[in-house]
Amino acid sequence: MAFDGITIANIVHELKKELIGGRLTKIAQPESDELLLTIKSTNGQKRLLISADASLPLIYLTESNKQSPLTAPNFCMLLRKHLQNGRITDISQPGLERIVRITLEHLDEMGDLCQKNLIVEIMGKHSNIIFCNESDMIIDSIKHISAAVSSIREVLPGKPYFVANTQDKLDALTTDFNGFKDAVERKAQPIFKAIYGSFTGISPILAQELCHRAGIDGEASTAALSDADYSKLYQVFEAMTLAVKAGEFTPNIAYTGKRPVEYASIPLTLYESGADSITPFASISALLEHYYAEKNTLTRIRQKSADLRRIVQTALERDIKKYDLQLRQIQDTEKRDTYRIYGELLNTYGYGVEPGAKSMEALNYYTNEMITIPLDPTLSTTENAKKFFDKYAKLKRTYEALSELTKEVKQEIDHLESISTSLDIALKEEDLVQIKEELISSGFIRRKGNAKKEKITSKPFHYISSDGFHMYVGKNNFQNDELTFKFATGNDWWFHAKGMPGSHVIVKLDGADELPDRTFEEAGRLAAYYSKGREQEKVEIDYIQKKHIKKPAGAAPGFVVYYTNYSLMIDSDISGIEKVGE
Repeated sequence: MAFDGITIANIVHELKKELIGGRLTKIAQPESDELLLTIKSTNGQKRLLISADASLPLIYLTESNKQSPLTAPNFCMLLRKHLQNGRITDISQPGLERIVRITLEHLDEMGDLCQKNLIVEIMGKHSNIIFCNESDMIIDSIKHISAAVSSIREVLPGKPYFVANTQDKLDALTTDFNGFKDAVERKAQPIFKAIYGSFTGISPILAQELCHRAGIDGEASTAALSDADYSKLYQVFEAMTLAVKAGEFTPNIAYTGKRPVEYASIPLTLYESGADSITPFASISALLEHYYAEKNTLTRIRQKSADLRRIVQTALERDIKKYDLQLRQIQDTEKRDTYRIYGELLNTYGYGVEPGAKSMEALNYYTNEMITIPLDPTLSTTENAKKFFDKYAKLKRTYEALSELTKEVKQEIDHLESISTSLDIALKEEDLVQIKEELISSGFIRRKGNAKKEKITSKPFHYISSDGFHMYVGKNNFQNDELTFKFATGNDWWFHAKGMPGSHVIVKLDGADELPDRTFEEAGRLAAYYSKGREQEKVEIDYIQKKHIKKPAGAAPGFVVYYTNYSLMIDSDISGIEKVGE
């Protein structure tokens, strides 16, 4: 799943076709390392998403808009100053490097025509968006890289821009047969590794694809290659580079079952057998948006929820340590009844014990067995009995106090785990607002100064079953309570993953007498997916009509009880369930 040079070549080919000649009408910076450019071209209005996020760098055309901060960041303001209404004159890629260069013309303050370059580097943690003048002097960048960070290249205003040559790789587009053979045979390693390690733009999956097309085992050593093998390998290698030069791309995603495993801009024939399948896409942007949209959303929301996660995790670790200690202390009280029995038996049979005795044999009338009672020889029988009764009373008080404390701590652990699951479910910033309010109301966070309660706009997920029934899923504990006790009516059905944190799922009957089996299964899948057990092969789901659900007085948000229910075992695949507006 590599964003390789050939994928970039496909993107550049598409952007040239869609954006050349277009004017840059809007520049937004929704995230600290992301731009959303709106371009008006002869093909209509287009949006170009560019992300330099270290964990998920991206560039593709999208239909989606994103909310921007009220105050634009400095880099965004600089681009607006120079490039607003600028015209895109060229989009290029140096060799097969993971770099996109967007050249724009605009009028400066004097009304003279100027040229600027927006350079996008899609290079993992080194990704960046760099703004340069016509001489490739850096005006600014979305990330500043000083000499203290990189000894190879500084990315700072006033520094010259250049492509750092950090790897000794050949340009795949200009390599002939002899250059190909020499580069591969020099590396004493598996053939596919030698290929992607020798040429820019080739990812491991593409190297394996080339070996597959040539009928060669990519895992074999390069030492095993014959001249005929090199000829076959170069033949498919050359066919691929010629297709790239000609702009002949076939964006596709390879699936194993329903799980996407790889994507590429050339057909992945090594996945055309067995349980594997290939899904083609009309454009590389459509593929990337499909493949990365959810992952990108989750990556962003995880970054924004990091502080809340840290608070929840810290509180969880503290409570789990406290709970474990309390359980060990409760174990230490297990001998309390033994001390009570010792005292009772001493009061019953102790009249025959000689002064100074260290033990006494007696019949335990509870079990009808003989037991040995240890004695303090310096105390009388009555004093020994009192000592045992005192120990019993102390351990009993400890047990009763700890039982109540462990119950409270366990409830808090369950509550925190449910909040942690809510953070996993959250997809938007407004979802985090409601979770933060729950943490404040539960005492895990203090509201700052005179800060007012934030407006809640997050709403439950809304799905429609294959049989047309409306299904609602709470994103957090507040929404779970709202759905179950205010939104649902008596005969509506309630679903929840058994014995683990998760969402309440409500299925509205809306006048129907009963739910079809298929709707029960789909609601169960939603409850499984929006729970802590979503990665399990099967999840046990409890379901019951809402009228049988009760909320104990003083219980934490989202906590309910019920005593009669049905259960089903179901997977968490919700791919076929229709989702409607939130």
